[in-house]
Amino acid sequence: MKLGRKIYNDEGLVLLSDGVVLNSSLISRLSKIDIGYVYIHDALTEDVEIPDMLQDETRNQALKTIRTQFQEMSSASGIKRGFYHLDKKFSKVMDSILDEMSGQEDPMIMLHDMHTTDNYLYTHSLNVCLYTLVLGIAHGYGRSDLTMLGLGSLLHDIGKTQIPVKIIQKPGMLSDEEFRHMQAHTEIGYKILKEEPNIPLLVAHCALQHHERINGSGYPRGLLGPQIHEYAKWIGVADSYDAMTSSRVYKKAMLPHQAVEALYVGSGTLYEQQQLEIFRDRVAIYPIGLNVNLSTGESGVVVKIDPSLPHRPVVRVIEGPEREKIAPYELDLRKTLSVIISSVME
Repeated sequence: MKLGRKIYNDEGLVLLSDGVVLNSSLISRLSKIDIGYVYIHDALTEDVEIPDMLQDETRNQALKTIRTQFQEMSSASGIKRGFYHLDKKFSKVMDSILDEMSGQEDPMIMLHDMHTTDNYLYTHSLNVCLYTLVLGIAHGYGRSDLTMLGLGSLLHDIGKTQIPVKIIQKPGMLSDEEFRHMQAHTEIGYKILKEEPNIPLLVAHCALQHHERINGSGYPRGLLGPQIHEYAKWIGVADSYDAMTSSRVYKKAMLPHQAVEALYVGSGTLYEQQQLEIFRDRVAIYPIGLNVNLSTGESGVVVKIDPSLPHRPVVRVIEGPEREKIAPYELDLRKTLSVIISSVME
């Protein structure tokens, strides 16, 4: 098999280029650095284009800014008032992201590009920002609200720069004391951001409240639904989704449809139902390029998604019920309602 898309490290640098032939040694190395899936070249799907949420240049510049600034904060001793000038560091990044996303028709939440998980915090911060902005655009926020929401989501985990790396990257379950340390990142992030002279206080509250849940079971303050700012609620949904769909040292990544089901378990208790409905309608639960099994017994590859009906994609059927190769044909599940996706191929 040949790699169909580049694999990046968490500094935005190319680790493996597309077209590289995958052998057992490379596959083993990819597994060890928690790459959970890859795109491959296939003659039957060469014409299928995988959409990007951001162009490589924009994404890599954003990751570079996040990495540089977060590393500076991690190595600093204590939090100095006005020292980091985060507004200057991130305003250009937010403008670039918003300009690009605002120019897209019906932007959707797609599986992010393949990255190693050595520095999960950087890619997680960017992914949560992108996902939250998709939700904000679908909700109807204007540019000023999207800028505020984008900054709040981009910086929601900034408090983790002050949490020991051995806790952040621990492969097993955290002890009670370690978990309390981890939970403190919300209040630490709030303190960092509220001291920044040109960062709005609302952005600091996004860092403080993104782990609050509407039934009061969240932290750090156990706030109830009306007490939690709606920006923090949006970020909470996006944050949970990205955590579920990312490979970590201690867990395997879920596929999008699995993560959406898991989120819906908390509808009306952990998350606002209306927000989850918007999320459901904007996430590509069966991303383009995914191998799926159909209720007919056939199998194929998702090749097209209609943003107005993302759970009923167009599937290019390539195998029959006995896994025999057949002449490929496209099945539009929007029109063929008697057929459903029965499972996703591992």
